[in-house]
Amino acid sequence: MDVKETYRFWCEDPYFDADTREELLALDGNEEEITDRFYKELEFGTGGLRGVLGAGTNRMNIYTVRKATQGLANYIVKEGASAKGVAIAYDSRRMSPEFAGETALCLAANGIKAYIFPSLRPTPMLSFALRELGCTAGVVVTASHNPPEYNGYKVYWEDGAQITAPRDAEIIGEVRAVKDFRAVKTMPVEAAKEAGLYEEIDGKVDDRYIAALKKLVLSPEAIAGQADKMKIVYTPLHGTGNLPVRRILRELGFAHVYVVPEQEQPDGRFPTVSYPNPEDKSTFTLALRLAGEVDADLVLATDPDADWLGIYAKDNVTGQYKSFTGNMSGMIILEYLLSRRKELGLLPEDSAVVTTIVSGKMGRAIAKAYGVKLIETLTGFKYIGEQIKLFEQEGRGTFIFGYEESYGCLEGIHARDKDAVVAVMALCEAAAWYQSRGLTLCEQMERLYRTYGYYQEELYARTFTGMEGKQQMDAMLEKLRRNPPREIGGFAVQSLTDYKEGRCLDLPTGQETGTTLPVSNVLYFELEQDAWFCVRPSGTEPKIKYYAGVKGADEADAGKKMETLGQAILAL
Repeated sequence: MDVKETYRFWCEDPYFDADTREELLALDGNEEEITDRFYKELEFGTGGLRGVLGAGTNRMNIYTVRKATQGLANYIVKEGASAKGVAIAYDSRRMSPEFAGETALCLAANGIKAYIFPSLRPTPMLSFALRELGCTAGVVVTASHNPPEYNGYKVYWEDGAQITAPRDAEIIGEVRAVKDFRAVKTMPVEAAKEAGLYEEIDGKVDDRYIAALKKLVLSPEAIAGQADKMKIVYTPLHGTGNLPVRRILRELGFAHVYVVPEQEQPDGRFPTVSYPNPEDKSTFTLALRLAGEVDADLVLATDPDADWLGIYAKDNVTGQYKSFTGNMSGMIILEYLLSRRKELGLLPEDSAVVTTIVSGKMGRAIAKAYGVKLIETLTGFKYIGEQIKLFEQEGRGTFIFGYEESYGCLEGIHARDKDAVVAVMALCEAAAWYQSRGLTLCEQMERLYRTYGYYQEELYARTFTGMEGKQQMDAMLEKLRRNPPREIGGFAVQSLTDYKEGRCLDLPTGQETGTTLPVSNVLYFELEQDAWFCVRPSGTEPKIKYYAGVKGADEADAGKKMETLGQAILAL
């Protein structure tokens, strides 16, 4: 069917509920909106679904969620893994409880037991729970940090990480094979419960999750000595972090935690922010105001599904609060973990740190200083989580820490995805440790720069919309792939790694070698003087992202280099 035929089918077929038909009938005559809703099916990608809420094949609604779940169920049945069940969690976004419920009932109708949290939970708790319960897979309903009109659906496998190759492509194939919405199975919730195919996850899993985090603490004496002196302002940004973050800090002894009252309660409209993303400095407006009132040492924010952590720390020299990027907070935690583990004799010879190709490069220098292997993966924390599985399968490699530039990190292996709850714990522990030695986090960050170099990174993006936007994105990447620059921003380009074509081109010599990472539409440019930049289409939003980094002799030099390189990248 073409766009108009599909639109009419959704408007008229009794399979779709009255509210859906009414919403679509109100669009009659709005050809642009109808086309955008029906020109394609909402793509089930390597991480699952993510899209704007609403009626239509290119929207997040109960029908597209059911269809995705039917494909997942078909795959699980073919794998002979139905008996172990699937764990389900959801965040505070609009329609999240409904989508989670539809997911559970579709699985149940296919003979697969659904374990569902009775209320909202952070994404990392889904990763933890599915392994605790011995499930085949997991689903979390969330659109993470996207604007309020979005929701999403992410799939995890039995190791607790998001699905990766080749399983991701196999599941995508099963989802695409479901052609008829009416062929999707579902059943009433009471019938599912009576059949033993629907079970709520009890609070014991929450208790075990918190206990697992507390086992990671390296400096209980520093926390005991400083926790009553530190003041922490925290905002969950209307999301899932409020209860677990406050609980872990309380149980560790941090007595002065101030939660931003306007942003404490879950609310999928995110009424106090335009964009619930801790990367965006404007999301800290209320938290910083409260920090000034209580004279806080740290200001923390987690995104709606509590897998990202953003921070500000008070600079005692200026009295102002300084913003830390994801790379900066990652380096604070990394240096703390490696230094303390070395002091305590808890740094095995096969220790490993895992990051992504677009993350800051100071991690390379820190890992080298401690004799720790650093592994770089493609962008996406699922690839970091996958490394933990590979360590276990190979019987060698001790995962210490994983981080990415986009405010996500993981200490420990209790989860296989980024975890803002453990990040809060690790950061506050590090702050207590350094405070016990007379250092603020701002001072410790400056020490890292002086020791390892003044690294600086930036992320730029260009947003596209609709079918034409997708074509523009593809054309821009293809042009850059075929005609790579030889110089940019005053830096000579040394090499181009094309992960889509699996080749690394040395530009000065013209020599080509292969790549070892999975196929992905990513272009990575290594520049002289430890500079670099990378181009990739976002996996969750209609935009191209440009990542870049430099290393300077001092802060001013790094800033000047970064500004020059950034301007050149934006001019591409």
